[in-house]
Amino acid sequence: MYSMTTLSPRRTAILTFIRERIAEQGQPPSLAEIAEAFGFASRSVARKHILALTELGLIEVRPNQARGIRLRDPESALPWLEVPVLGRVAAGRPIDPGVGEHDHLRFDPRTFALPPDFLLQVAGDSMIDDGILDGDLVGVKRQAEARAGQIVVARLDGEVTIKRFETSASGFRLLPRNPAYAPIEVRADQDFVIEGIFCGLVRR
Repeated sequence: MYSMTTLSPRRTAILTFIRERIAEQGQPPSLAEIAEAFGFASRSVARKHILALTELGLIEVRPNQARGIRLRDPESALPWLEVPVLGRVAAGRPIDPGVGEHDHLRFDPRTFALPPDFLLQVAGDSMIDDGILDGDLVGVKRQAEARAGQIVVARLDGEVTIKRFETSASGFRLLPRNPAYAPIEVRADQDFVIEGIFCGLVRR
């Protein structure tokens, strides 16, 4: 068994940072965010620490992904994760979700930062700066609350959209990640529900 006490304090802190970022935001940090959080001069320094954690079997890194870090449990053989595909979610203007069980897909559970309860197919391009593209399947962890800055799937007046969640003294806003789109201001008289938080995606 590998003990975290054999890690250097810096690498222990980096591993803790990764775990906390996944728990709080539903996705792992990028190398640039790790470098910024720990005051590294460049991403290459962060990459060396990530490589060391990978070699110890504590994480794995999926190639060609900006947020490809996944936590690993080297002591267990994890069963397949079977997730239902429920419909579509807008990354643009909200659209009818068409909710209804369309399919089930099976994944290695390490595909996602958190185990999703369901998948929705993205329609639109308002989240492209977060790497969420038209046609992607996003994993969603069902919960009714979110922290500011998390990516959420929300129902607004009966329609479903995926956006970053923001709170303010006057209420809530749903923020796109494409400068071509304006934030969605949630009015007090609107029916607004957070359906869940984003926990990763798959691209077919």
